[in-house]
Amino acid sequence: MKTRTKGQAVFRFAQRSEQHVRWVCFWIAGLGLLWLWDLFFLNSPALSLVRTALFNSLLAGLLVVFFSMTLGWGTGLLVYSLEKRKNTLPYIVVTFVFNLIRSLPQIVGILLGYVLLTALIVQDILRSPFLQLVSMSFVVSLFVFLEVMDLIRERIAHYKQLDFFDAMLCCGIKESRIVNVEILRKNSLAHLVHKGVAVFGMALFLQCSIDFILSVGLSTEVSSTNFPATLGSMLARMDSKQDILAISMVFSDPSYVTSLFTRHLQGLNIAFALVFTLVCAYNIANGLVRRYHL
Repeated sequence: MKTRTKGQAVFRFAQRSEQHVRWVCFWIAGLGLLWLWDLFFLNSPALSLVRTALFNSLLAGLLVVFFSMTLGWGTGLLVYSLEKRKNTLPYIVVTFVFNLIRSLPQIVGILLGYVLLTALIVQDILRSPFLQLVSMSFVVSLFVFLEVMDLIRERIAHYKQLDFFDAMLCCGIKESRIVNVEILRKNSLAHLVHKGVAVFGMALFLQCSIDFILSVGLSTEVSSTNFPATLGSMLARMDSKQDILAISMVFSDPSYVTSLFTRHLQGLNIAFALVFTLVCAYNIANGLVRRYHL
């Protein structure tokens, strides 16, 4: 009877498990199966390169989330403080700078940042691949953090309209603690996690888009080969493009599908890992929305 009760509890947990939890497990399992397939059918140099590109892309995405959350939190509190104190001139200057960043398309802004990073790499100022990856992530976050800042301001404005805010002030609690701890950390954590997942997916998409633009060859100095290998730069390589185009051969020769996932594995591997990660990030974010009714 006891064993049966435990089994029923596990079954109920599986039924009630939230969408975001299922998609996190699905993402990990999918990448794990892909890794096992690569170990059997992908040659060692290509496997090492794909592994490095995947690690760099995931690390860059996490760094973008960290930088965006830090910048968004700080600038959100800055704008709130200036708006509360009615410092007209500083508030106008700060909002003008942020609106100027908003007016610039993200792709264009990040591309200009990559041009600057390329100049630093060519002059041997940025030598370490890790510093290059951090710099790339920081450039991307400069054009993404405004969404986090808007969320921070929206959450503060929402709770300031409630008696919750004035009651805590009357209790002698500092306003900085109310905003940072009570409002943002305790009552807005789900919103921040949801935004972090969305920023992670956005970072991968922007990174891939920029790498494709650089692969066209805008100049002799700005190239995706100047930066550490990522899924986007690997996907922009000629051999990866040929692997993806090989899918069209299935329409003329259906039997070719048996060798498609072994002879053209590198390009299909990278494309699948990128698209699969973006789809999972999208569904994880949607699952968080449904779970916490954001």
